[in-house]
Amino acid sequence: MTNTKVALVTGGSSGIGAATARELHARGFTVYAAARRLERMRELADSGIRTLYMDVTDDDSLTGGVKTILDEAGRVDVLVNNAGYGSYGALEDVPIDEGRRQVEVNLIGLTRLIQLVTPHMRRNGSGRIINVSSVGGRSAAPFGGWYHATKHAVEGLSDSLRLELKPFGVDVAIIEPGAIDTEWDDIAIRHLLETSGSGAYRAAVHSHAVFLEKAFRRASSPQVVADAIAHAATAARPKIRYTVPRSAAVQFFVKRFLSDRTVDRITMSVSRSMGKGDGK
Repeated sequence: MTNTKVALVTGGSSGIGAATARELHARGFTVYAAARRLERMRELADSGIRTLYMDVTDDDSLTGGVKTILDEAGRVDVLVNNAGYGSYGALEDVPIDEGRRQVEVNLIGLTRLIQLVTPHMRRNGSGRIINVSSVGGRSAAPFGGWYHATKHAVEGLSDSLRLELKPFGVDVAIIEPGAIDTEWDDIAIRHLLETSGSGAYRAAVHSHAVFLEKAFRRASSPQVVADAIAHAATAARPKIRYTVPRSAAVQFFVKRFLSDRTVDRITMSVSRSMGKGDGK
């Protein structure tokens, strides 16, 4: 048992998850960093962060992981649902099994963990559920249909959950990262080219791959997201949404005043212009 607040952070082996685990640990939390790649979390373990094997697509792994935390610490005060990846490719090309996996990782695993920790938070009369979405949860770009579908779903799920849990003293916050320096872009670009790089969409796909590569050359540090998550975990009145970095929110401002067709034209124009050449 511990008297300090306890946080569970998924996707803790790298990027946003690792930065968040460190930040919450520095702020006095007992932190459990969970991921499939335990070997990637040795440095976190050496710093005093507790590491835990967890596969968000395996229910036994999720239930067992939460049970371990409750047995050891007796509580879960903060759940940071960060595990996820970007499955990219033209919708007609993406195998349906890959689509299912994208939903399992980005949405179902997140939801199942919420189900597992909510009863304990509700009984304690307090808690924070922090769901890492994306700027792509309120916007969309070509070739990311499955990814955007899951992130839009995370946004809607979080908005509904927030209303359900508010009477029990449990807050729900949504984190919307823009371009962040993690493994996300490498995985998304690889999926994109492997799935649709030689088919009917190949010209637009290669252009969009270059666009993504250029966009992420200016990516922000994972620490900016970790700072936002830490605020959501500790503030007396956390924000409902944190868009990070702040510059990423400009697209939402634009969408407020322009028609959907105009936004589509701007999105495609930016993708084509940034996708010209190799950018090197």
